[in-house]
Amino acid sequence: MIHHNELYMAGKWTTPQGKATIEVVSPSTEAVIASVPAASAQDVSDAVEAAKAALTPWSQTTPEQRAAFLQQIHDGLKARKEEIGRTIAAEMGMPLKMATRIQASLPIASFGMYAKLLAEFPFEETVGNSLVTREPVGVVGCITPWNYPLHQTAAKVAAALAAGCSVVLKPSEVAPLNAFILAEVIHDTGLPAGAFNLVTGHGPEAGEALVTHPDVDMISFTGSTTAGKRISALAADTIKRVALELGGKSAAVLMEDADFPTAVKATVNNCFLNSGQNCNALTRMLVPEHRYEEAAELARDVASSFTLGDPLSDAGKLGPVASKVQQERVQAYIRTGLEEGAELLIGGAEPPAELPKGCYVQPTILGRVMPHSTMGQEEIFGPVLSIITYRDEDEAVRIANDTRYGLAGAVWSASEERAMTVARKLRAGQVDINGAPFNLYAPFGGFKQSGHGRELGRYGLEEFLEYKSIQRP
Repeated sequence: MIHHNELYMAGKWTTPQGKATIEVVSPSTEAVIASVPAASAQDVSDAVEAAKAALTPWSQTTPEQRAAFLQQIHDGLKARKEEIGRTIAAEMGMPLKMATRIQASLPIASFGMYAKLLAEFPFEETVGNSLVTREPVGVVGCITPWNYPLHQTAAKVAAALAAGCSVVLKPSEVAPLNAFILAEVIHDTGLPAGAFNLVTGHGPEAGEALVTHPDVDMISFTGSTTAGKRISALAADTIKRVALELGGKSAAVLMEDADFPTAVKATVNNCFLNSGQNCNALTRMLVPEHRYEEAAELARDVASSFTLGDPLSDAGKLGPVASKVQQERVQAYIRTGLEEGAELLIGGAEPPAELPKGCYVQPTILGRVMPHSTMGQEEIFGPVLSIITYRDEDEAVRIANDTRYGLAGAVWSASEERAMTVARKLRAGQVDINGAPFNLYAPFGGFKQSGHGRELGRYGLEEFLEYKSIQRP
C-alpha cells in the first residue's frame, strides 16, 4: 500500500485541510493499492493562491531559464521511467511493457520537446509601428484523465510552464499516483515555489472549485464530452479561457483499393490499444459493402490474437479496463449493440471465464453496424470495434463525418493522392494516411464536440499565451 498524505503547493508538501482520502483500486485485482488526499475547496484555493503569487516572477523568467527547468524535469522523469511504467500499469491497467514504452516515454518526450521549442519560439514580432508580444495567459488549472494520465498531464503542464504560466494540476482520482512522481521530480529541480502545484480530489468538489475560482485564468481539460460541457458552463461565469480535449468516435476508411490485410490489422490494433481507452481510437472501420466478408474475417483473425492478462506480469496483450464502472459500461454497450442487430464476430459482453477477478472486457468486434445505431454513434471507451459498410466514396465520407465528434480518422488507399483527397474531406483534428506514425510536434485536438484548442508542438504552447500589441510612435 502506498499512502500519499500531502498535497504539493507553494514549493512544499502540505497537509490538506480535510482528512478525507481517496482509495486507488487496481483494475487487475480489484484490491486497494494506495490512498491519496481528497482535496477540499479550501485546499484548491490555497493552491491557486500559491500559483497566483508565483505567476509574476515565473512569467518574467527568460525562455532559456524555463527551458533549463523543463530539461531537468525531462531528465528526472527519464531516470524514473521504469517506476512510472510500473505505477501506471498498476493503477490503470496497461500491460507493463507497453506502459513503459508509451505511458512513461511520451511525457518524458513532451518535456524535452518544450525545452527545445523555447529556443526558437517567436515571443514577439514587429508589425508596422506595433510590437506584438506573446505573454502567458496566467494561472492555469489542468484537469487530466486516467487513460493516459502522465502523458495528458505533461502535454498541459510542460506547455503551460514553457509559456510562463503557473499551474495547479488536478489529476484523475482513478489514476493519480503518477502525478506524485511528477511532483517529486519537479520539486527536486528547484522550480520556483508555486509555479507548479498538485491537488488530488474528486471532480465535483476539487475540480469544480478549480474551474470556478476567480483567480484561475484558464482551464485545460481532457476527459468526457459531458464533463467538458459542465466545465464550459461553470467557467463562463468568470470568462476564463477553456481548452477542451474530449471524446471521439473516429473512423478508419478503407477504400476499395486498400491493402486490406495491412489496413484491417492496423485498425484493430489501434482500436484495442490500451484496452480501447483512447479518445482518438479508430472504433469504426468503414469498408466497401462488397468486401465486408473479407474484412470481417481478417478482423476476427487479428482480434483472436489479443489475449487478456495481468498487466504487471505482461501475461497478455490487453489488460483490464480502468475500473469496475468502466467494465460495466462497456459490457452494457456491447449488449445494446447486439440488441440493435449487430453481428457478433468475436468477443461479447460476458466477463472472460479465465479471469474472474479484475475489470476485464473481451476484445469484441461487431459487424454490420448501422451508422446511426448506438454503436455507430457513441464513444464506448473499451476494446470494441464496429464494422460499417458503405457503397461509394461519398457515402464513406458522409458516414465518417456523421457523428457529433471529430477528433481523429484514418484513410487507407493504394493511391496516396486519393487518400489525401478523402482525408481533406474528413472533419477531424488529425487524420492518418496508410498507417502513418504519431507526430508529437503536430497539433492534437478535435472538431465539433471533440473539443476546442490544440495540444503538443508549438500549437500547444500557443494555447497558453495571450497577444499584446504595443504601439510605438
